[in-house]
Amino acid sequence: MSFSAVTKEELARLGSEKPCCDLAELAALVRMDGTLQISSNQQFTLNVITESAPVARKIYRLAKDVLKRQVDIVVRRKLRLRKNNSYLVRIHPRGLEDLQNLGLLDNQGQIYLGIAPNLIKKRCDQKAYLRGAFLAGGSINNPEGTYHLEIVSNDEQHAQELCQLINRFKLGAKVSMRKNWYVVYLKESEHIVDFIGFIGAHHALLEFENVRVLKDVRNQVNRLVNCETANLDKIVDAAVRQLENIQFIADTVGLQSLPPTLREIAELRLAYSEASLKELGDMLRPKVGKSGVNHRMRKIDELADRIRNQKIGT
Repeated sequence: MSFSAVTKEELARLGSEKPCCDLAELAALVRMDGTLQISSNQQFTLNVITESAPVARKIYRLAKDVLKRQVDIVVRRKLRLRKNNSYLVRIHPRGLEDLQNLGLLDNQGQIYLGIAPNLIKKRCDQKAYLRGAFLAGGSINNPEGTYHLEIVSNDEQHAQELCQLINRFKLGAKVSMRKNWYVVYLKESEHIVDFIGFIGAHHALLEFENVRVLKDVRNQVNRLVNCETANLDKIVDAAVRQLENIQFIADTVGLQSLPPTLREIAELRLAYSEASLKELGDMLRPKVGKSGVNHRMRKIDELADRIRNQKIGT
């Protein structure tokens, strides 16, 4: 299973919490994946469709515990694409009161598009609502790849209020539009860890953190290796340039024309072409530090450039 499916399965298997939390979670599940059907005799039916068996079982349990109403599950097998099962959970509310309690209708019986305030009064209710929203319309990338968590809604107002609800926990959620859907998303790994932690996916959190730590260590090692490689390349390039300039001086004006300190370091460089500046400095008597050797090499480079310029001018 994907990391997203494993996370949802863990959340779906969480036991019942306080009645207010169960109501908030059920409300989010129904709001995200449900449709309201009204029969000719004014009987209501809430149809909630999901492709996850654990999520279907959770909707069934929550509806039975919270609403105390008749609930049915119908299993359907798709004939196209992946041909996997889909689960239709039918909830039979009694009248408008159940729909108002679920935040689907306001006090005047009109459709409520956002998140009903009575569902998210307390901190625990807010977490439960976000858990239900993630179970219904959420996904999370495998942490081995790019960090990304999102919840997809078909209503702009609901998506904006969902984003605001997440940001009550200071998680930096944002909303974008994808075709006809509104996507609430998180990109920062720390924010994703916090989110899956407070909605209750603790095993997924530990797995995410383990992968993230290994990934960060691997990236840091790669950066160090790349930095070391770049430094070695610079050292080799500098040594090649120094050898070329010293050889050029020897072939034109001769090394004996150099001041004693420059001639000494030039002869050492010719003799030890692969030595570092520090190693060359240790060979001098008295010893000279790396910066001192580098200063002498720059003098040699400048002298070689002057000789070349003079040859061009003549």
